[in-house]
Amino acid sequence: MEYQGALHGVRVLDLTRVLAGPFCTMMLADMGAEVIKIEVPKKGDDSRQFGPFVNGESSYYMNLNRNKKGITLNLKGRGKEIFLEMVKKADIVVENYRPGTMEKLGLGYEDLKKVNPRIIYGCVSGFGHYGPYKDRPGYDIIGQAMSGLMSTTGWPGGEPTRTGTAMADVLAGLSVTIGILAALRYRDMTGIGQKVDVALVDSAVASLEIINQIYLVEGRIPQRIGNRYESTYPYDSFRAKDGSLVIGAANDKLWQKLCELMGDPDLAFRPEFDKNYKRVQNHEEVKKLVEAWTMTKTVDEVVDALLAAGIPAAPINTIDKVVNDPHIAGAREMFVEIDHPKAGRMKIAGTHLKLSETKPCVRTPAPLLGQHNDEVYRDLLGLTAEEIAALKEQEII
Repeated sequence: MEYQGALHGVRVLDLTRVLAGPFCTMMLADMGAEVIKIEVPKKGDDSRQFGPFVNGESSYYMNLNRNKKGITLNLKGRGKEIFLEMVKKADIVVENYRPGTMEKLGLGYEDLKKVNPRIIYGCVSGFGHYGPYKDRPGYDIIGQAMSGLMSTTGWPGGEPTRTGTAMADVLAGLSVTIGILAALRYRDMTGIGQKVDVALVDSAVASLEIINQIYLVEGRIPQRIGNRYESTYPYDSFRAKDGSLVIGAANDKLWQKLCELMGDPDLAFRPEFDKNYKRVQNHEEVKKLVEAWTMTKTVDEVVDALLAAGIPAAPINTIDKVVNDPHIAGAREMFVEIDHPKAGRMKIAGTHLKLSETKPCVRTPAPLLGQHNDEVYRDLLGLTAEEIAALKEQEII
């Protein structure tokens, strides 16, 4: 039986490359949408050249483009006409070109809605489609820098630090997905599509929550503070005998429990520590007191004791532990095996979205370049084998 996810029957034309856009269309595909990934003939998505590689195939690409059909198309000349015919039969178009690129091709939102007023046009860019910076190129590191995220990441006295993953790209991918789903709901009620314009910088700015408010309310510019949190303490990393762990004692009750566990219940009520804001002010002293206890035990001993007492805590896992964790990798299926026609059997990340009635899942591996040309152009546009062969000969597909 054909998989019918929450987005079954929704057709997406995916013009995106690399990360932010493909992360969005990956989620749509995981939830059951028919995603047709359109790539440049012969070359394909830039990320096909990004390592690590398995039998010559990019695992970067394979992870983000599962569950999609793959075709090639040059969007100029005859290819533009073909794309517009596809738009008539689609619900959503997603692209992450620099603003103005699609407009120059005559394929911007204003052009597409003329042939399909119901189309939803999702676009991801560095700075968005309007504003004085709209023409600037945008990459993840640009988003992290311009948003202020890098300025508050790292250790006191150290250099501003990029997060370990492409967080601005991922946040933008999540954001455009949310916007597209909202637009789909509106379209289904009114019959009218719309443009969803998401910027990497905006997405990262929105994620900074308390960091923004500190300046807006107090006029204080937040600095790099390592692993602790500005609003509550102890909420930080702490050293143990054999490594480090995190503790999230984020309110007075949890602080009292922690002091009891450390064998000093009266500590919780000392005037300099009895309220959360006081512990934030005196975080250096609190950290010394907590670490005096954690340093006498192993990471596992500390975490087990804290969890048994109902105090949020966790080891700081390396990735080898994450991919073998019985909860994350096992029960929550955050790593799944696929069979790829060239890479063979391999693991990729599973979907983080868990729906009770329409479970998202990884069903098919990422497509080879142009793998579904014959199928899509035949079934969607009704082209004959001879017409498809001619398009290949002319390098239109």
